[in-house]
Amino acid sequence: MKKYRNWLLSGCIVLIMIISACNPDRQPFPSFPGTGEAATSSDPVGAQVNHQIIGIDAGAGIMKATRKAIEDYGLSDWTLVEGSSAAMTATLAKAIRNQEPIIVTGWTPHWMFSKYDLKYLEDPKKSYGDAEEIHTIARKGLKEQDPTAYQFLDRFSWTDDEMGEIMVAIQDGADPAAAAKDWAESHQDRVNEWTKGLSKANGKSLTLSYVAWDSEIASTNLVKYVLESKLGYKVTALQVEAGPMFTGVANGDADATVAAWLPLTHADYWAKYKDKLEDLGPNLKGVKVGLVVPAYMNVNSIEELKDQQ
Repeated sequence: MKKYRNWLLSGCIVLIMIISACNPDRQPFPSFPGTGEAATSSDPVGAQVNHQIIGIDAGAGIMKATRKAIEDYGLSDWTLVEGSSAAMTATLAKAIRNQEPIIVTGWTPHWMFSKYDLKYLEDPKKSYGDAEEIHTIARKGLKEQDPTAYQFLDRFSWTDDEMGEIMVAIQDGADPAAAAKDWAESHQDRVNEWTKGLSKANGKSLTLSYVAWDSEIASTNLVKYVLESKLGYKVTALQVEAGPMFTGVANGDADATVAAWLPLTHADYWAKYKDKLEDLGPNLKGVKVGLVVPAYMNVNSIEELKDQQ
């Protein structure tokens, strides 16, 4: 058996050598920060992180903006690694746990800013635009057909700190619906601001659509709870991608969403469907997107990412 294992190991090594010889530059998997030799803080930032920016879903607006930033700042030797929000935060957590350098695509509100000491890299070329807002948008006709729902959605607004309380609770293991309920019950004054004087719906149906981002899971579950428990609606919350979220509201398959990031992240969808939608304005202001690093990294601007010639 020992002889067999040695023969098998030798065969694997030979196979790896043959593959490497055929293509010596081939890198089969992305080399995430911390997977190679440890970089020192005196190294250029690119060398510290293997010239990689850890991103999320390929179609996300922040990925489009990051590709623009790579072009704007002349970062041709950098790679934007596609993945998911969960994979990005897991990679970030591992790097911070080991005090290793890392650059990720980030946005606020997000629970990671409550959990870790992070900072945005300055963006003097405005590749990511100015601060965004999360808007509530509704289908045409909702105001006339369901004035109670319309007025509630029009009133709904909160702060990133308030949203952060629910996001952190969910991240710590709470069920999203339970986290939203707990927040609403402990912030009755805020809930009363949104519902004061509104008529009960007595079981009337209402459909909300949202994207599966931590911020939108928090806001949609809160709105759903208040509509059901305080105003008597029967609410269906549809989790979809960004495109179907806008399409659904525009076509009337959904009544509204509180998850529209404008003017940058969802700009393409808004431009396509705005004539069929009503913008009720922002429900959360001061949203930001960009490149994010742990505070212990000695870098402050995207301009510093370009290797010196």
